[in-house]
Amino acid sequence: MTRPGVLLAVCPGATRERLAVEAELARREWRCVAVPAEADLLVIVGDRDAEESGWVANLWQAMPAPKSWVTLTSTEQVTETLDRGLTELRHGEPPRPVGETVGAPVRGQGTGEPAGGPTTAQSGEHHHHEQPHEHSQHDADGDHISPERHAAHGDHESHAGHEMNGGHHGHAGHEMGGVVDGLPMADRADDRDGLRLDQLHVPLGPGLVDWPAGLILRLTLQGDIVQQTGIDSLVPATPRPSFWNEPWLRAVAGERVTRGDAARRLCAAHLDSLGRFFAVAGWADMAARARHVRDRALAGADAAELSALVRPLIRKAERSRTLRWLTAGLGPLPAEHARHLRVTGPAQRADGDAYSRMLVWLDAVGRSTAACDDSGLLGEAEAVGPRGQIDGQAPPSRALLDALPGLLEGAEFACARIIVASLDPDLDELARVPAAGAPHD
Repeated sequence: MTRPGVLLAVCPGATRERLAVEAELARREWRCVAVPAEADLLVIVGDRDAEESGWVANLWQAMPAPKSWVTLTSTEQVTETLDRGLTELRHGEPPRPVGETVGAPVRGQGTGEPAGGPTTAQSGEHHHHEQPHEHSQHDADGDHISPERHAAHGDHESHAGHEMNGGHHGHAGHEMGGVVDGLPMADRADDRDGLRLDQLHVPLGPGLVDWPAGLILRLTLQGDIVQQTGIDSLVPATPRPSFWNEPWLRAVAGERVTRGDAARRLCAAHLDSLGRFFAVAGWADMAARARHVRDRALAGADAAELSALVRPLIRKAERSRTLRWLTAGLGPLPAEHARHLRVTGPAQRADGDAYSRMLVWLDAVGRSTAACDDSGLLGEAEAVGPRGQIDGQAPPSRALLDALPGLLEGAEFACARIIVASLDPDLDELARVPAAGAPHD
């Protein structure tokens, strides 16, 4: 085995380590898989004790043998850690246990994905989405968006497979109408049309690919419509400043930071968000391209190189009729309502839906690449990070999370991940970071 299927279990607070792993996996051309059933190697990123947690244990339990797992807590250990995991797979060493698991393994268990496969990205906001054969069409530039991403979920009884038998999601089962063979059953409730439909409680996260690290959504579904949304999160084991906000936080603290450094980090942050957005929409090639440019920006490529890489990416995304068709109309957030929720940054400037938010990211990427070589100093008053104003009363991702339930409720379940990806909150911003010189708890 030379190219194992890798499943990443990314813990909150580990953005820097995740980026290092993704860059190395791309260099090696190893596959990142979406579900445990396709994985050979589980890479736990960021928390040495995460293998004891329920959500990681369930990912491991759902992986078929032969399999192996490794934990990465430092960017300097990426090559060594991946080599060790591959060696264990090649030698066929008995798999080490991860945490304590309860109950029989279920395909996709603990990942937030349906038992039958990955969450789809089908948009249901427009009447023509009822024609599934059109989903395999190519966009204006001839790029293919994966049709399996747009398959209907079918019988929603399969959503019971989302529930964990242990770990962070076990509480969801208490709201169900009963338990059969360890699986929670649906309850009944009034639908918005006055009908009484099955009401299912479905958790998403934290172990999802292309998902904000640490985020847990508790969705209440009737049919395929989201009726209610609860938000939970995992706390980083070692709170530290958000990786994406570092240049602006350093400037606020009085350090000398160039505008070029801030522009480079802004460019990489938006390309990271775009990579998730394209991946969730089923456009794997564009997701890979966005992440390649992100890695080049973080590696210090100059403005000329980055601009040359970014221009065709922006043009391709803007011209894609399929991408617009899939994402337009999802999660509309008018600017006035965004201001009421204290949302700042791209989500407020977009003044619209998921597609509009993507366009704002693309525009910001184009402008920031041109400024990557700016040697002027960043001022304290310029404390606007990738997700908004970072010196306000609350971090910008707090407002994004507050806005999320209103954007999800009434949307189709198949569209939920596109809406989340179009906001891409950074839960690392929410961690309580001790001030310099202050004692740790």
